[in-house]
Amino acid sequence: MRLIGLSGWSGAGKTTLIAAVIPALVARGVTVSTIKHAHHSFEIDQPGKDSFVHRQAGASEVLVASAHRFALMRELRGAPEPPLAELVGRLAPVDLVIVEGFKRDAHPKLEIHRVATDKAFIHPGDPHVRAIATDAPGPFPIPRLPLDDIAGITGWMLREAVPVEELFGGGGRQSGRNGG
Repeated sequence: MRLIGLSGWSGAGKTTLIAAVIPALVARGVTVSTIKHAHHSFEIDQPGKDSFVHRQAGASEVLVASAHRFALMRELRGAPEPPLAELVGRLAPVDLVIVEGFKRDAHPKLEIHRVATDKAFIHPGDPHVRAIATDAPGPFPIPRLPLDDIAGITGWMLREAVPVEELFGGGGRQSGRNGG
């Protein structure tokens, strides 16, 4: 498995870009999984559902399965957030893992930036940002890709993705704090 990250401030279009890139990758025969970091407590379950009741009752893990998908929910209950290496290790093998967020972690990243967000660029302070997809005019000290160049971005991601073993070793831990 290889890994590439997308990093950028909220509203820059990371999720929109991922939604456009995944079909282009799949059309090339690439299997893809994603990991998304959330800054807030999020709920994928709904009050009143049996799985919600199980978690509220104190279950550490609840696995919900059907003929179409399964979801495993783990309550951390005060335990530290798992590092990216551990989360990647839980995925079934695929060709490419796209990580959205985790901008403080040490993996290769494409910065997503839109002028309209009026936010600073991330790449000057993050040596792991290897290129930028932006609507801002250059020049930049790193390669620049137009936000709407899905074929170019897809090709760049495939070239720059790094084997997870190089990043994390044989399932070892990665240091660094998680962040969007």
